[in-house]
Amino acid sequence: MPRVRRCRQPGCHLMVKLPDHYCAKHYEHEAEYLASRQKWTRSGDQATMHKYNTVTRYRTYDKQEQYQFYRGKQWQSLRQLALDRDHYICQYCGRSNSNTVDHIVPIEYDQQGMADVNNLATICRSCHYAKTQWEQSYYGTGQGNQRQDVRPIRSVDKIVPFLGRQRKR
Repeated sequence: MPRVRRCRQPGCHLMVKLPDHYCAKHYEHEAEYLASRQKWTRSGDQATMHKYNTVTRYRTYDKQEQYQFYRGKQWQSLRQLALDRDHYICQYCGRSNSNTVDHIVPIEYDQQGMADVNNLATICRSCHYAKTQWEQSYYGTGQGNQRQDVRPIRSVDKIVPFLGRQRKR
């Protein structure tokens, strides 16, 4: 017996033989559907990856250096030191089982603290998202933003009020 699937047209319950996606009545949508799927299957090809690496990830020498740092053994050991020191507890809200490590002063703003364990803090996902938004407005980090000439805040306790989070400790 041939393999079949339901027609992709909403409300149509006819079965079609594989590899088709639409029945004979709705077959005019087949080419459009295949074209839309093709757009997503190209996301991992060489040209797309090359563009991503050269335009987005490696857009400047500093970004290229940062990316290489995060892929190295030094970052892995620093990250583990920070997680062990903080006992996997978010330093911003106190949530346990947090396994993300973040630079308190972003390295995009101050590269001197890139490999400094005192500039690292364990952070949960929701706090990391909020802190990233705050960093983009305060420091001017992120793609397309203009860096601000502000004094870096090096204490987690002084950043928490800006994030709108309450510490549980």
